[in-house]
Amino acid sequence: MKSTILVPLLALAGGALAALNVTGSTCTVTPLEMPANGREPDDTPQILEAFKQCGQNGKVILTEGLFHIGQVMDLQNLNKVDVEIHGTMRWSADIQYWLRNSIGVEYAQRSTAWRVGGQDISFRGFGKALFDGQGQLWYDQNRGGSNQAGRPISFTLWHAKNVFIDGITWTQAQFWHTFIAYSENVTMTNLNMNATSHSQWSTVNTDGTDTWNSKDVFISNWTVTCGDDCIAVKGNSTNIQVSNVHCYESGCATIGSLGNPANVADYVEGVTFDNITCTHSSNAAWIKTYSGTGRVRNVTFSNIVAQDVNQPIYVTSCIYSNSGCDTSRLPISDVRWINVTGTSRYNIAAAIHCPASNPCSGFSFENVNITTISGSTTPKYLCSNINGQADTGIPCTGTCPAGWPQQLSGDR
Repeated sequence: MKSTILVPLLALAGGALAALNVTGSTCTVTPLEMPANGREPDDTPQILEAFKQCGQNGKVILTEGLFHIGQVMDLQNLNKVDVEIHGTMRWSADIQYWLRNSIGVEYAQRSTAWRVGGQDISFRGFGKALFDGQGQLWYDQNRGGSNQAGRPISFTLWHAKNVFIDGITWTQAQFWHTFIAYSENVTMTNLNMNATSHSQWSTVNTDGTDTWNSKDVFISNWTVTCGDDCIAVKGNSTNIQVSNVHCYESGCATIGSLGNPANVADYVEGVTFDNITCTHSSNAAWIKTYSGTGRVRNVTFSNIVAQDVNQPIYVTSCIYSNSGCDTSRLPISDVRWINVTGTSRYNIAAAIHCPASNPCSGFSFENVNITTISGSTTPKYLCSNINGQADTGIPCTGTCPAGWPQQLSGDR
């Protein structure tokens, strides 16, 4: 006979209790009520306790209502657990706490507010779950800075295997929405993400997701507004499949950045972006590396629609630094652009600069038809250092200089 236990974890003024109901291997968490003194409660302890009791061979249910998250959550070694989220999770506005306590995730000194690891894990939001990072506070205090130490990624998969995530909405994420690191066989479907600043300060680095040291990742049916990379495939990512995604105000479908630091090899292989719409974005289907080491091979961008995109197709071996553009040790090969259509904001449809020391090979265009949004000029396709260029189908109209910018401010 299964037992039912009501665990009062925290008593508040006015008699409100944080309730954790344990029935067999199912833990059901209900959110705290706002106390009479108006001080925001913290639901983190009961959530952590639920995962402690039911995070292996069990189920964790967060009911409808507003859960206040005031502490980091580090949930590793989960095993065969189903998580249901029916309500809203709102991270606290205590910026100094998060800067001091967010959990390091190795990559480029990034850190996270919530880290999940283990195997056979599902998170289901049923289209009702909402993750609210109160990001406007972060955008304003960051004041346009690039990578503030301690600014937390919302949700990180870390050494996770066999994961399914579905039906969750993010609003105003603190930093990147999600990060997939050291993980495999991850499926993420039906997700919505929106990070939009309503002040003079831009969001800066509110990527939809970034994969790193991961394989067999399947992403589909996303809508993302983020102001930075929508889906970014970073170093040592293999078999990444992305389909049916609409990216607004973003970098859209991205390989990179790779090759930094130069002494750490970054390999990316077997990536497909299919049926991707890029609206009012910086780029659409592109690859960015530093002059480092590693390899990019076997990448397909298919059925890409660019709607008012600054520079739809872009390849560079010296992103941001303009250093070593022609001496990179990170070759790029076997990249296909198939059925890429739409409009560029200016008169550059594609800018591809491969290093002279390591020319790109196996590039191909098939049914690439990009027009300028004004319709008054013929778009240019700029190319440099592509092996077998005459047979690629790329209608090169001129050379692409080293250090060509990622974004343009007008016709060139």
